[in-house]
Amino acid sequence: MATITGDTARAYNDLVEINKTAAKGYQEAAEGASSADLKAKFSQFSQQRAQFASELSQHAQQYGISTEEGNTIEGLVADAAAAVHRGWINIKSAITGHDDSAILGECETGDAVALQSYETALKAAELPAEARNVLQKQHGEILSAKNWVTQQKGTR
Repeated sequence: MATITGDTARAYNDLVEINKTAAKGYQEAAEGASSADLKAKFSQFSQQRAQFASELSQHAQQYGISTEEGNTIEGLVADAAAAVHRGWINIKSAITGHDDSAILGECETGDAVALQSYETALKAAELPAEARNVLQKQHGEILSAKNWVTQQKGTR
């Protein structure tokens, strides 16, 4: 199996971190939402992102990438990873007011930046087909989640 190096390896590290951050962010959103249906959906998204991070970590190891050693500050999508982190940090202020619309807005922002990070990673020339398939699948599921969040935001 081919070894991934350089920017692609750093992008993998960033995507693992982005998903870990999103899992925490969605869990906080679930705890802060006042609506029972939002709590349930946010918990589901939190579990999904934790699974994505785990899947990416395991997959990265197949290509000789240690996601534990990566430093997202220097990664290919470092700015995006930092923006996602800031976006999910902002969710805390939305939760304090238990404003479901504000919480949805922060989730939407976090997912939008995550999608950009996936799109950047998918542009890597050295990305093997199997890895590309995993990233495309996760990208599609994040896009679906973002679209759901956007739709809910419009109704609250």
